[in-house]
Amino acid sequence: MVDIQVLGGAVERSEEILTPEALEFLGGLHERFAARRDELLAARATRREEASRTGRLDFLDGTRDVRESEWRVAEAPADLRDRRVEITGPTERKMAINALNSGAKVWLADLEDANTPHWENVVGGQVNLADAVRKTIAFTSPEGKEYALKGDEHAVIVMRPRGWHLDERHIEVNGRRAVGALVDFGLYFFHNARELLTRGSGPYFYLPKMESHLEARLWNDVFTHAQETLGIPHGTVRATVLIETIPAAFEMEEILYELRDHASGLNAGRWDYLFSIIKYFRDAGADFTLPDRNDVTMTAPFMRAYTELLVRTCHKRGAFAMGGMAAFIPNRRDPEVTEKALAKVHDDKRREAGDGFDGSWVAHPDLVSICDEEFTAVLGDDPNQLGKLREDVSVTADQLLDVRSTPGNTTAAGLRAAVDVGVRYLASWLGGNGAAAIHNLMEDAATAEISRSQVWQWVRNDVKLDTGATVTADLVRELLADVRADLDGLAHLEPACELFEQVALADDFPDFLTLPAYERI
Repeated sequence: MVDIQVLGGAVERSEEILTPEALEFLGGLHERFAARRDELLAARATRREEASRTGRLDFLDGTRDVRESEWRVAEAPADLRDRRVEITGPTERKMAINALNSGAKVWLADLEDANTPHWENVVGGQVNLADAVRKTIAFTSPEGKEYALKGDEHAVIVMRPRGWHLDERHIEVNGRRAVGALVDFGLYFFHNARELLTRGSGPYFYLPKMESHLEARLWNDVFTHAQETLGIPHGTVRATVLIETIPAAFEMEEILYELRDHASGLNAGRWDYLFSIIKYFRDAGADFTLPDRNDVTMTAPFMRAYTELLVRTCHKRGAFAMGGMAAFIPNRRDPEVTEKALAKVHDDKRREAGDGFDGSWVAHPDLVSICDEEFTAVLGDDPNQLGKLREDVSVTADQLLDVRSTPGNTTAAGLRAAVDVGVRYLASWLGGNGAAAIHNLMEDAATAEISRSQVWQWVRNDVKLDTGATVTADLVRELLADVRADLDGLAHLEPACELFEQVALADDFPDFLTLPAYERI
């Protein structure tokens, strides 16, 4: 008998989500899969140490037969065949309604990087998702403004649970913290899978932060078990995997293969991918030291290799290739800045559509029409580009690892921006908002990870700035003091500054800033 305890307090309508039956289902998932999750996290550390020592990763010899044999993923359900525009955002009630009404084909309902896992957000997000599935979701603001679903056509819901590395401390299973990913997936699947089927849709998921095909195999086994337990037909689940870690880039085909009965596609998670490269090779020397974040564009050679390989891999196997995030937030008070930024969004989406992607992400409803315009110019009336096989693409391990050829500079302004954005985001996250509007960009945990990991790497590699100064821990602390003074009065400023210093300057690099941050909420 599984002992499952809810330690979190009451949340509005939590009794609808944390039912005895739902908790029993969660207990079964943990009993069967939590130990494997722990083993796979340990394997990550071993592989990272080897890559750091050698400065290398490569395609796996042991899975060559998977890459060279003929197979395809399951055909997509009808409501997931056209994904030309996907809008991302947290499951906060007003933002959920705006996303569903946005005109995007898909809403990535985010319980991961755009969400602070406060207990209220974890449970409240599930309440909002249940209402969204049943199309009863509505909201009245404190000012009296009413929000509700409009018309009959709404974005298809694809939910993103937390990554394997995150725990949920408000639920204990057999005396141990629950696995955040299993909590998020399990509650959503238990309450909504059958309802979604009756409405002509299904339980669809985005899977984050994976580092190997063995982690994909675990997810596949979770799906199979969940479907069997609730009497849902095998293959009902559809999963799109974010290729946002450098080891996963070497296992794209294997990841699709493991999930082939449930796979829908792969996504080029560009910001986390940059973070992963810095993290994975943070102590491998100058060849892996990146310039300012804003200088690392999708046209950098190693990023082109990654995205072109993703499109070829997906279409070879009948899976969708989804493009990266356009994070700009239009600012009606600054039309000149907005005009320039929107032109860059057009260019970005035009490039992705031309490369063969089937759709792409935006973070703001005002960008939906731009993404739709650029993809429709290529797609026309076709729902996707699965027929564009990109057989001209051949990518080597050296090309995926060619960070050294990235153009750009390391500047004093870039260093200050990294500290500023990192602190602002952490203050927002600690306050419960994981999707923060900062300097006209929608920042989430991934971009904050880039900020603090670049600082860590620049300090360890004695990087020189455009001013001639060398990046040192003392220089970073001086900048941190300046930023603290500039942001005086900002909520959660002091713990945010302390946390940034910890994750950017500590001798032992924390794998994810959300791990120590979680202990502070």
